[in-house]
Parts: sequence; C-alpha cells; structure tokens
Amino acid sequence: MYNPIRALSRRRPANALRVALLLALPVGASAQQSMPPVLRLGDLYRVAERSSPRLGVAREIARAAEARIPGSRRPPDPQLQLGWMNYSLPGLRPMAPLGMTQLQLMQMIPVAGKLRLAGRAASWESRAAAERVGDARWEARTQVAMAFYDLYRTDRSLEVADETRRLVADIARAARSMYAVGSGSQADVLRAQVEIARMDEDIVRMRAMRSAMAARLAVALTIEDTSFATPALPAFPEALPSLDSLQRLALAERPMLRAGAAELRAADASTALADREIWPDVTVGVQYGQQRGEMGTERMGSLMIGASIPVFARSRQLAMRDEAQAMRAMAAADLDAMRAETRGRVAERYADLLRARRLLALYETTILPQAQAAVTSALASYRVGGTTFMALLDDQMTVNRYRQESYALRAEQGKALAELEMLVGRELVDADSVQPVDVAASAAKGVTP
Repeated sequence: MYNPIRALSRRRPANALRVALLLALPVGASAQQSMPPVLRLGDLYRVAERSSPRLGVAREIARAAEARIPGSRRPPDPQLQLGWMNYSLPGLRPMAPLGMTQLQLMQMIPVAGKLRLAGRAASWESRAAAERVGDARWEARTQVAMAFYDLYRTDRSLEVADETRRLVADIARAARSMYAVGSGSQADVLRAQVEIARMDEDIVRMRAMRSAMAARLAVALTIEDTSFATPALPAFPEALPSLDSLQRLALAERPMLRAGAAELRAADASTALADREIWPDVTVGVQYGQQRGEMGTERMGSLMIGASIPVFARSRQLAMRDEAQAMRAMAAADLDAMRAETRGRVAERYADLLRARRLLALYETTILPQAQAAVTSALASYRVGGTTFMALLDDQMTVNRYRQESYALRAEQGKALAELEMLVGRELVDADSVQPVDVAASAAKGVTP
C-alpha cells in the first residue's frame, strides 16, 4: 500500500515539502496512517499561490513598476563640468589674460507640470501591475481547480466502474449457477464474461486517464509528484447571488478589469504629458572660474538660463502626442472588450452552474433511485426466470452511466464556481470544506477527511 511518508523521504526536499502540503494525513492510531488521505482543494490553492511561476513573474513586474515611481517625479540629474580654459600648447600654461580654471553646474527643469504628470502615469501603471498580480493569482487557482475537478470526476468514475465490475461478476456467477441447474442459458454466461472483459478494458482506460489528470494537476502546481490522493469536493454554496449581482460584482471587482481601468488612467496622464512636451524645458546653470593675475588669484562667477527649442516638433513632440492618443484609445477599447467578455463569461458560467445543479437534483431525486430500483427488480426477476439476462445487464449499465454522469455534474458545478470566482474576484466556495457525500464515501473507505 502506498505510504506517503516513505515516498516523501525518497524525494528531493523541495518536492517533499510541496507534496506534504497536498497530503493531509489522518490524525489517529498508527494503523490509520497507512490509509490514503483525501485531497482538499484549499491545500492545492495554497501550494499554487506559493509555487506558481506566473504569479511570481507578476509580483516582480509589480515590484519593478513601483520602483519606477520615485524616479519619474524627479528632474534629470544635474551636470557638473570641470574645465581648464585657454591653456597654451604644448606647454599647458594658462594664457594671459584668458586662461582660467572653470567649474560649471547645469540643471534642466521640466515645466508645465510634466514631472507631476509623469509621476501620475507611473503611479497608475504601478497600480495596474499590482492588480495584475491579483488576476494571476485567480488564474493560477482556476487552473488548479479545473485539474482538481477533472481528477475528481475520473476517480469517481473509476470507483463506479470497479463497483459495476463486481456487480457484473456477481451476475455472471448467478448466470453460471442457473446454467448449472438447467434454468439458464450458456449464452448468458458467455455474455457476462464478455461484459466483464469490456469493463476491464474501461477500467484500464480510466486508470490511464487518471494518470493524465494527475499529471495536469502536477503541472498546475509546478511540482513533479503525481501521487495525489482521491479528491474530496468542497461544500458548494446552497444559494448564489443573482446573475445581475454577479455581473455587477465582476465589473467592479475583477482584477483584470481594475488593471485595465488603471492602465486607462495611466494613458490619460501620458496623453496630457505628451500634449505638454511642446513646451520648452528650462535649463539653469551657474559657473565659477579663477585665474592667476598680477594682483593674485582672480575669481569670477556666471549665471546662465536657457531653454530647449522644439525645432523638430512635427516629427518628435507632435508625433509623441499622436502616439499617446492612439495608446489611450487602445487602452479604452481593450477595457470595453474585457468588460463585455466578462459579462458574457459570467452569464455562461452561471447558466452552466444552474444546468448542472438542476440536472444533478433530477438525477439524485428521480432518475437514479428509479434506475436502481429497476436493477433490483430485474435481478430478482432474472433469478426466477422472469426476465432476460440482456435486460438485467442493460439496467445495470444504465445505473452505471447515471452514476458517472452525476459525478460529472458535480465536477461541472465546481468548474463553473471556480471560474465565477476568478471573474468576480471573490471566493464563493470554502475550499477547505468537504461535501457530505464525500465525507460518507471517505468514511466507508476508512479515510478521515
């Protein structure tokens, strides 16, 4: 039996730490520690938020954008020059009376509020980068959730297939017993054996699919280990806000939209800054010089004021204005597109969630109980020769299909809720909880959720 402690000890320390976060061993007697634990979505979220490379990149981009703010509000660095003026060659002696040593300090001063606008643009760009961190966090969570729910569906379908195979094997034994006493047919025995072989094929296919789903989850978590325990669904909320409320919440709180709005504000500031680039910047300088004279060292000072002349305004300053206006229009159009896409995706996921909930309620209250009752009745009737083996087998396969579809509907609910969380920027599900249906299933297996 798989032992997580021994498996962790054979792995590298970094992977062992990450996998330990995934495998919450049951607390209790030492005998229970060998039982496979359940996999909680909340544990996966915490691992993803620490190990996601994209989230790490987004954090560093935000840190870099924040570091640019102070410098954008400062004028260019002053220029300090030291010169030896009018020295003779090749003797390098100061020429009388013009030779001197000179020290000059020059400072360019932007006018018309350019520094204030540059600082405002940098601040909004930093705000947008910070919002992108939140968006990357929700993206990482959603990617993990999708792989988690696919793994859940595969595991539960595999359990149903295993249980169905055992039931078909029981039916086959009944068919052989009836054939042995002359009340059954050999065709029923052969058909049962064929059905068992087909179930074995399905189980092999599902186990391969399970390995693929585990690999997808490991990729989402940026780890190498794929020996995940059986996922346990979190408790989904019984009631949700209306579609209009979710759409309004998404438009106000989705990090991607907030980042787009911040980028639009930054584009507004950049456009205003580009409009003022035509204003000449002022340059102020002071100069100190000294030379040796007949009366000793003579000292002199100068004050200089200048301005830049936009002689290439058509190809530089005015072109910068056109560029800033185009970038502003692009940011506005991008934000409008993201808002429309957000409204549409919220509506789609909300419809998927309602459909999955209604179908699951129909399966659990009507379809599955009736199908299971039909199997029970058909099995009793088959043992007394009241129905055919094919009818009994079809009824059992129908129950098998309905059970697998019910688990698929639960996984679809989880996927829809995970994407809604990303769209509205809020947690809608307690990821550390476990659904009662999975609590019951775990208890039946001796697992402590």
